[in-house]
Amino acid sequence: MPSAADLSTPRDRADGAVVAAERKVAAVPQRLRGILSLDDFEVAARRQLPRPIFGYVSGATETGAAFAANRTAFSERAFVPRVLVNVGTRDASCTLFGQRLSHPFGVAPMGLSALAAYDGDVVLARAAAAAGTFAILSATSLTRLERVAGEAGSRWFQAYLPGEAARIEAMLERVAAAGFDTFVLTVDVPVGGNRENNIRNGFDAPLRPSLRLAFQGITHPRWLVGTALRTLARHGMPHFENMDAFRGPPILSRNLVRAIGKRDQLAWEHVDLIRRRWKGRFVLKGVLSPADARIAAARGVDGIIVSNHGGRQLDGAVAPLRMLPDIVAAAGAMPVMLDSGIRRGTDVLKALALGAAFVFIGRPFLFAAAVAGEDGVAHAMRILAEEIDRDMALLGARTLSDLTPDLLL
Repeated sequence: MPSAADLSTPRDRADGAVVAAERKVAAVPQRLRGILSLDDFEVAARRQLPRPIFGYVSGATETGAAFAANRTAFSERAFVPRVLVNVGTRDASCTLFGQRLSHPFGVAPMGLSALAAYDGDVVLARAAAAAGTFAILSATSLTRLERVAGEAGSRWFQAYLPGEAARIEAMLERVAAAGFDTFVLTVDVPVGGNRENNIRNGFDAPLRPSLRLAFQGITHPRWLVGTALRTLARHGMPHFENMDAFRGPPILSRNLVRAIGKRDQLAWEHVDLIRRRWKGRFVLKGVLSPADARIAAARGVDGIIVSNHGGRQLDGAVAPLRMLPDIVAAAGAMPVMLDSGIRRGTDVLKALALGAAFVFIGRPFLFAAAVAGEDGVAHAMRILAEEIDRDMALLGARTLSDLTPDLLL
């Protein structure tokens, strides 16, 4: 999918009129040239991944109402473009916490990424860094956080924590020692959501050996050989590596379960504890209430991510985009970021116009990694970046600072 940079200089007549332009072939692997949007990666991944794993990544909770609402919220906002604006020098770069980034989007934390894509956590982080942005490493990743920090330069870590001071402090020490500078606490999972689709698809964490699971592997040979067997050969049996300061159970087990602890007892007092102990940036993820945004700012939190967990927790939860303007107003100077439901460049621009400082995208980038590894993620980011560039021109925006609420109806 060629960008403006992939078009050669036009051949001009003596009077300056353009008569032709030679189109170069974009540097995209042949197998990805039919992928034209982020949604196309999901279609391709459905064919490649075993049903339990695809269902885990793509699925939502209960009726899927919150998941659907995320997309509906974006479709309800329409652009009011400005015309006759010189947009020849467009710039979609942004600054977040003092760091200049090439794009206003990053990779949301996603658990079990290495189950869907070979070395998925490292692949996502490397591809994001190469594109001039970053990925957040998930606590439910299957790759040791120290390795992702060392090999892929990951610096944002997302945690699920119980309301237990000793476990919180031990985890903070481990994350800091690995070199992470931003600690993201997910606050919308006091208990796990009711993901009936996981049961229907035969998914559990850890996975339980069964004939059904074996059949799914055999009937999806690209995943079996390229992800599962390759992982076992090079890294051994994956474990839940980062839920605590100690190693968790293996991903495949007949009788072991994850000990998540007293997560339903996590409270604002533990936010205060983290703020005292953690010397880097501290971000809360999963905020949907302006009141909670005000409390977070008052307690010294550095930023918040407005999110309903991609529709994977409370079914019927309000779409983050709908709450964004009120939360931005309540947050004051604290940067407000957003995830859940973003699939197009127009979605990114709508969120930025409503006050988001940055956005995160999850499932599409993981599907891209499952389909084609780092090349797939790079292609997905290229598609999104080109959409943003094109949409800014059509909207009449030179820079991201030109994106204001009056451009939306």
